[in-house]
Amino acid sequence: MILDVEGLTAGYGPAQVLFGVSLSLAPGEVVALLGRNGAGKSTTLKAIMGLIPPRGGRVRVAGRDVAGWPAHRIARLGLGYVPEDRRVFPDLTVLENLEVGRRHARGGRDAWTFERLAALFPNLAALRDRRGEAMSGGEQQMLTIARTLMGNPDAVLLDEPSEGLAPVIVEQMAAAVIRMKAEGIGVLLAEQSMDFAAAVAERAVVLERGVVTWGGSMETLVADDTLRGRLLAV
Repeated sequence: MILDVEGLTAGYGPAQVLFGVSLSLAPGEVVALLGRNGAGKSTTLKAIMGLIPPRGGRVRVAGRDVAGWPAHRIARLGLGYVPEDRRVFPDLTVLENLEVGRRHARGGRDAWTFERLAALFPNLAALRDRRGEAMSGGEQQMLTIARTLMGNPDAVLLDEPSEGLAPVIVEQMAAAVIRMKAEGIGVLLAEQSMDFAAAVAERAVVLERGVVTWGGSMETLVADDTLRGRLLAV
């Protein structure tokens, strides 16, 4: 497993948000982290990445227990993170934003380059000299994922990649996740859209108020309307 989480607890100040979350991610696997708004999906990703300190439990990345490590040390083990709010550098061009994320490839993989990323996100090919502040939300989302891939990660945490995007951009996002999977990159996807998750993920983990309430194959969840309604209906 590239990522193994056991009994993770975390929160903000006096408020505890996660209560014993456990999940795993293998190389080349896409796992969807599902749940209603406020279920703790984004907090789970932030706690795994070291952006908020876990209060308990274990987080193993590439076999090493990283609970309590700062985010930059975790990233060096091959874990990438794409935040919901994108955080592109507004004054830098597309190429300059990508260079910020560059790291050497590991494990004999081909390094991600602008040319490879442009094939993955064709829109970026024509925007190489555009500043981040002049890009649409969908273009910024593509750039954020591309910048993360420039770090040549073994696994990526994706936080709500389809939220608020036009359908044509969502299709490109799904194609990008499927390509990442084909490249052997594990993807843990926190997602609100069941349709998007079903298009890319093999397994699902469902959260409710910071507790894992279900885990299993995406195929099972998609096929069972009653189960899906009980777990995810608003």
